[in-house]
Amino acid sequence: MTSTDGVEDDGVEEEQEDRGEPQERQEYHAHPESKDGPSLILVGVDGTETSLRAAAYAGGLARRQGSRLVVLYVATTPAFYGLAPGSATAATAQSELVQNLEQVLEEGAAYYGIDATFEVRHGDPFGEFSRVADETRADLVVVGVSTHAGHRLVGSLGVRLVRAGKWPVTVVP
Repeated sequence: MTSTDGVEDDGVEEEQEDRGEPQERQEYHAHPESKDGPSLILVGVDGTETSLRAAAYAGGLARRQGSRLVVLYVATTPAFYGLAPGSATAATAQSELVQNLEQVLEEGAAYYGIDATFEVRHGDPFGEFSRVADETRADLVVVGVSTHAGHRLVGSLGVRLVRAGKWPVTVVP
């Protein structure tokens, strides 16, 4: 047989081989309100350098993911705290720290356009983090690494939250 272009054709159609060439992909259009990342991030601050780094990390993640941010400060007061000498001075210092942290949060959230709230709780940090994470249905908990030497034996807040296994936890150095 002869084809129309003058080249002889043996009548066998040539099969096209799949050579792994990329096939046309269908476009995926997600719902405008759906996202892959966390919708609510809970971060703990206590004024230490590591907690402020954790807050900065969580804030950046919240900004990039369009997540809400809940910043938690847990005031720990030992039993008979009010009877100790100098407790009024310590309470004033703690109150000033809380006000400063809240102001920094409000300014940063406004500057970066983050939906953030600041909460103050009193009690055991692990218990309060667990309670707030459950109440807010947090998708991620972020804390700074502990700087206390005793936490290597007893267990830091980050380690205790990870061991609870209820939420994804990021511990920021």
